[in-house]
Amino acid sequence: MGVGEEVKVVDSCMVTPSEETPRKGLWLSPLDLMLVNRGHTPTVYLFGSESGATDDFFDVARLKLAMAKALVAFYPLSGRLNVDADGRPEIDCAGQGALFVVTHSDLTVNDVSNFQPSPELKRLFVPRVEDSPSLMCGIQVNFLKCGGVALGTVLHHVVIDAMSAFHFFQTWSAICRDGDTAAEVLELELPCHDRTLLRARSPPVVHPDTLSVFCPDPNQTVSDPASGAVVNKIFVISKDQVAHLKRACGGRDGWRVSTFCAVSALVWRCMCVARKLPPDATTRLAFPANVRRSLRPPLPDSYFGNGIIMLGAAAKVRDIIASEDDQPLASVAGQIRGTIRQMGDELVRSVIDYLEMTGSQSASPAGGMPESELRVVSWLGMPVYDADFGWGKPLVMHRALQQRAGLVYLMDGLDGSVRILVSTEPSILNDFQRLLYANFCLSEAHVS
Repeated sequence: MGVGEEVKVVDSCMVTPSEETPRKGLWLSPLDLMLVNRGHTPTVYLFGSESGATDDFFDVARLKLAMAKALVAFYPLSGRLNVDADGRPEIDCAGQGALFVVTHSDLTVNDVSNFQPSPELKRLFVPRVEDSPSLMCGIQVNFLKCGGVALGTVLHHVVIDAMSAFHFFQTWSAICRDGDTAAEVLELELPCHDRTLLRARSPPVVHPDTLSVFCPDPNQTVSDPASGAVVNKIFVISKDQVAHLKRACGGRDGWRVSTFCAVSALVWRCMCVARKLPPDATTRLAFPANVRRSLRPPLPDSYFGNGIIMLGAAAKVRDIIASEDDQPLASVAGQIRGTIRQMGDELVRSVIDYLEMTGSQSASPAGGMPESELRVVSWLGMPVYDADFGWGKPLVMHRALQQRAGLVYLMDGLDGSVRILVSTEPSILNDFQRLLYANFCLSEAHVS
């Protein structure tokens, strides 16, 4: 659907913490510095007003007050990206504030719910921060003609990963909904800001097996991502289809396969076939893995920062695309599972040391990936739909835009389904869709 309607900005300001917060340069770990040039992640939450437009639906003053309170605990989000005296990037925490924009639009919830991630969706509903690269957080509340709201967000990846981002939205929305008692009612943990927990060892030591699992440069630029067309589409696998897929991927030794391993195996196989990769070529599946519980002692789940490293599983294309008789999908899922099982304290510490030794802050902006590579980012099991500000849970949430072919996001649906955001070359999208659903013997594709 082409939408030419513009949104009208009615308010734009900086929301600052409601209380005094630490004023300092916040040290960034090697895992943060790896993402210093990745910029902002744009997302959109869509909320419907069941009872129609009401005077207090998404009350702006209430949202701002709750955000100001949340920023006291999540103060790095009101800071700015800077460098210290040695030129090392850091977050300048001085309570500068988070951007807060309010707009009105003639669009309706039905118009927006049909949107796939696209430049147009980002342009309409996400705060524009291109001229403010050091900004950590931006919010845009878009009031729709029907009474619904599209909430656009941008968070700089150097400050947090997805787990930390959802922690912030959980807290902000809970304070807006339940007031000052939110933390006690929901038992929300305060964020842990001690990033020195992920400091490199002295001296640094890299285990010889580290690079067989860790992907040191998963964003290797092979082309300008803007030079080739990329299409985004969200596919939905129902709850029953997910169960069928997991049964098909169950190991012969009786191990239970995770949703991530099963869906990633299927997507990897379909992408290799759709791209017509040579059988003798090597293909790699890369994915970010949460390190919090792999360390000894483990990081707290409330660790606020980037607690992810990039892992990779590689194989010959022929072994990924082989028929079920020759190479069951369970074998592909098992390879992914095997990679995950190698992540422990020593691997994570070796990765941190490796990044410190090689200068992780020199990582380049994200570019195109080799055609033989697929990157899968999982938001499965994360509290995506816990952003209830007092007017109900979001109807849907996803990235507003993804411009890199070969990148896939996995997200939970409200009904137990899995939503798969695929970014790929337009020429293979139809083949990928056909292959994806052929595994479930469907006569027609179920696409969101």
